[in-house]
Amino acid sequence: MSAHLSLSTRSVVLLAVASAIVTANAYYIHPIIGRVGASFGVSDAMVGAVPALNQVALALGVLLLLPLGDRVSNRRLIALCLTVQVLALLAMATVRDYALFVTASTVLGFFTITPYLLPAYASKRVEAAHLGFVTAVLTTGVVIGVQLSRLGSGLVGEYLGWRAVYLIAAGLMAVAVVTLPTLMTEEPVQKGARHLPYPALLRTLFGLARSNSDVMVSGLIQGLSFAIFLATWLGMGLYLTGPALGLGTDVVGYLAAASAVGLATTPWLGRWADRRGAERSRLIMVCVQFAAVLSLGLAPIAWPLLLVPILVTSIAGPLIDVTGRMTSLSRPPEIRTRLMSLYITLMFLGGGFGSWMGTAAYDWGGWWGTVAFTTVMSTLVCALSARQYARRRAVA
Repeated sequence: MSAHLSLSTRSVVLLAVASAIVTANAYYIHPIIGRVGASFGVSDAMVGAVPALNQVALALGVLLLLPLGDRVSNRRLIALCLTVQVLALLAMATVRDYALFVTASTVLGFFTITPYLLPAYASKRVEAAHLGFVTAVLTTGVVIGVQLSRLGSGLVGEYLGWRAVYLIAAGLMAVAVVTLPTLMTEEPVQKGARHLPYPALLRTLFGLARSNSDVMVSGLIQGLSFAIFLATWLGMGLYLTGPALGLGTDVVGYLAAASAVGLATTPWLGRWADRRGAERSRLIMVCVQFAAVLSLGLAPIAWPLLLVPILVTSIAGPLIDVTGRMTSLSRPPEIRTRLMSLYITLMFLGGGFGSWMGTAAYDWGGWWGTVAFTTVMSTLVCALSARQYARRRAVA
């Protein structure tokens, strides 16, 4: 790979590790959500505000901060965001008021732009023929963060308490604050955005959205897919640790560890998507995801059967994201960061919707409420993906 990249293999891998550390912050809540709610004395529906507002704030942060990547130093922007996140995590570990906890989590989300700035940063240093593979490596870092965060959170939450989860997270982020900027080089600001005032830079997003409708639809597809993912895992955390089964948070973490199969398959599937094309690859994967969502209904028979949808979605889910990102990262370098900001904004708005509606669906109908909500969302994802594939074939 090194022969084709101005970024070394080592640099790409280390950027993926950094993405994992930052991404993890949003997912520690999954196994411990029941314990957090009980600690503050709030309902299942109300505690859903923590991941929901975190995701909405992340969407706003991506929309308002990520476009600056086309205007200011990526390295300095990332250093600022990481520092604020360390402070937010320390607050989450120590505050005793639920409103303050939610506020700190929301601030944490707003400044979580690093994993979504790095693909645009790397794409300017990679040949187009290898874009899918490098994007897949960075996406694998995100997947690692999602998976290890839930395993670690489940184990730490069970044996040391949920507050220890956020103290350890703050320590990992402090390491990232020191090391990540040293991996990045200063780059010249893209000519098209250099002299734009900040309000004008944001206004360009509207024009880019109108002229890149396929990127917007890709963002919507990923947003709905992300809603499925979050609703499933939050519902799983409430279901397995709730009164009906009474399992520990470590069990949720062990189930999350089983999804590590995605770490091995995502880079290979990224190469496969390079050959097959983004729209065709995505359509295949969303159909696979739909079958996995239907299999969530096996859980009441025996909860270990949840391994079936977990394993399948851990393969399909990351590639749905990779193929969506490929639509924006294949555009001219001077607009990639802003297109990525639009894509990621839609993704996390979907995540916020899935977090809140997923916990509300569980509060209303238990596990079957979760199954019903995710099935509806998956149906919409399949319909939109089929439409995009048909449009791509018509153009070709």
